[in-house]
Amino acid sequence: MISITAESPTSPDGRILVDGSQIALLEVFPPEEIFTFSAEELATPDVTFLVAREAGQAIGCVAMVDCGDYAEVKRLYVPKEGRGKGLAKAMMATVEARARESGMTTIRLETGEALVSAVALYEALGFRRCGRFGDYADHPASLFMEKVL
Repeated sequence: MISITAESPTSPDGRILVDGSQIALLEVFPPEEIFTFSAEELATPDVTFLVAREAGQAIGCVAMVDCGDYAEVKRLYVPKEGRGKGLAKAMMATVEARARESGMTTIRLETGEALVSAVALYEALGFRRCGRFGDYADHPASLFMEKVL
């Protein structure tokens, strides 16, 4: 059975997942094209860090940043050994439910065209390409997406 619950990104399992996410991104992008949050930056009151577990093992994570009228998705990550179980979809459904419960009207994210599987997932979940938002600068490696709830 898989559970998805809010946990601390600075816990040992949280750090392993955040670090794994960073390593995976560095396999695709140079450091200057990665716009992620560290475990410490995710450990704030406006961030909900969700961990997926199976039989007690942490097998995925995603963070939801409360930006007022919208939520921003950060650090969606499933290690190779957890893939193929629908975890990313389940975690994104949890983010969507929490955003709705909080009265947010939109979910946004920044990703990159090079993350083909991630872009396909987001499109399948109803996300559409949009202009930059928040504090992001225009960058050729960035792809911005949103889903109106």
